[in-house]
Amino acid sequence: MTTGHPADNDVEPIDREDKREDGIDERRPPTVSPSHLIEAVARREIRTVVRTPTFALLAVVLVAVLVGITRLGGGARAGYVPATADLLTPLELLVPTVAVAFGYRAVLDDARRGELDVLRTYPLTPRQFVLGVYLGRAIGLLAAIILPLLAAMATVALTETPSIRFYATHAGSDSPVLFLRVIVLTAVFGLVVLAVAVAISAIASTIKNGLALALVALVLLLFGADLALVSGLNTDLIGDSWFVYVLAASPNSAYRGLILESTISVVSGTGPRAASPLVSVFSLILWTVVSLIGATVAVSRQS
Repeated sequence: MTTGHPADNDVEPIDREDKREDGIDERRPPTVSPSHLIEAVARREIRTVVRTPTFALLAVVLVAVLVGITRLGGGARAGYVPATADLLTPLELLVPTVAVAFGYRAVLDDARRGELDVLRTYPLTPRQFVLGVYLGRAIGLLAAIILPLLAAMATVALTETPSIRFYATHAGSDSPVLFLRVIVLTAVFGLVVLAVAVAISAIASTIKNGLALALVALVLLLFGADLALVSGLNTDLIGDSWFVYVLAASPNSAYRGLILESTISVVSGTGPRAASPLVSVFSLILWTVVSLIGATVAVSRQS
């Protein structure tokens, strides 16, 4: 997967010339607001996403996979919650993969092409640059995640066996509202992994290095955390009472727990807790913030 950055700058030149009363020219500092700088970088990243066919291909593949699983798995006829159960594991695997593809070269390509040196001629701080890159890539990623899920939702709506419609106000209901929760939580999950990918992009020094770090991060996110949790349970390092809280340590398990608690458990209405929603939300926020801070520090060191 290759991504490229157009060699363009969105920040409009500013006339810095000024005349003092004695006729001597002096330079005034630019008056570009921080929000404008972040917006300019974000627009630049959006254009990069739009001009990169790989990202569009990923979205198309995601549509085909999610709609196919919804139809073939029986969720399309059974309802929104059965469809959620069918899609949960594929989403845990596919969303991080797509998010890493969107972000693992975001900063790295700028550094390789020397565009970071050009951007430093503007009053652009590393924090503003990282936020702009993240926001721009996030918009593209959200489109690549939400549109396929809406397609899967439409498949259920058009195929579901006619039944009495309930809206999720009590246990035992199955409604579009529940699947909308899935869409929102999946989008948030993708944004968390994107922040990790942007941090990897800022740390990596070469394409091979970035790809290797991205693959290692994917393996750890997809399998490493769950294996560590299972090992902790088997060796009694993690007590049963702490399990729902420790589950939130990984973005994948935090996402899974939130889906189970906010959708599937709503219908079943019984059974043990699948997660602690508060701790899971805090974990996702922490992963995002720490990753973006790490990316900012890495970019600062390149200055």
